[in-house]
Amino acid sequence: MARQQAEQVSSGELLRQARKSRRLSQLDLALRVGASQRHLSFVETGRSSASRGMLIALADALGMSPAGCNQLLLASGFSPRYGQRPLDDRQMAPVRQALQHLLSAHDPFPAWVLDPCWNLLQCNRGADLLVASITGRRLSDQVGQLNVLRAILHPDGLRPAIENFDEVAAHLFHQSRAEAAYTPALAQLLKELEPLWPASVVRRAAADGSDDAGSAGPAAPVLATTLRTPSGRLSFFSAFTTFGTPLDITVASLRVEHQFPADPQTDRLMRQLADAGD
Repeated sequence: MARQQAEQVSSGELLRQARKSRRLSQLDLALRVGASQRHLSFVETGRSSASRGMLIALADALGMSPAGCNQLLLASGFSPRYGQRPLDDRQMAPVRQALQHLLSAHDPFPAWVLDPCWNLLQCNRGADLLVASITGRRLSDQVGQLNVLRAILHPDGLRPAIENFDEVAAHLFHQSRAEAAYTPALAQLLKELEPLWPASVVRRAAADGSDDAGSAGPAAPVLATTLRTPSGRLSFFSAFTTFGTPLDITVASLRVEHQFPADPQTDRLMRQLADAGD
């Protein structure tokens, strides 16, 4: 299936799209890999074929993801460079242990593991307690079933509890669209979620075509998500952890989102929530 999908787009077109998305000229890219601009031009138009080694060099120069590199190679008829093991594979045990360590170390504050489509793969106790206090359902019971992006946007999900929903949605709109450019499955999900985006966010994006929120005055250093919960008003900002030098597509695609308290009240209330849950 992956080979069939890769062959729908030529390797030359994939290279051209990746190069333009990074605002590189053919000359710039050719110099990075020690090739001539003429040869690169011929590769992009299909008049010449590149070797497997040259395609890997081009993928590295363009900063393509392991999945993108594999797609480029498959489109040219070569074997993929990276493997793709399921997370529950025996050889992925060190990865699962590392993820669990990151999640546990972040308690009592929320953290979860997401795939490229924002599907929930793992979560910690802090996330469990927080979501249960808002929705009445434990997050750990929804692992493998819940899409976090859908849950944030849906009226029956977390949306009613997010005090600054329009601001959060605007950020997620631009972030997810940027990620979808390299993740076809996410692009398909975003089509399904189109009716859930606030009309003001969609209109602003269409009007200015930028990631500018359009607010007056200096922006805060990070965007905090403010939640209305039975425990009180909680405010968090996010940081992401990914694996360095991944040699597997699954590993490269995983990310841990850590939620940090944005104010002392949130810190105090989350610790109280954790103590009460013991």
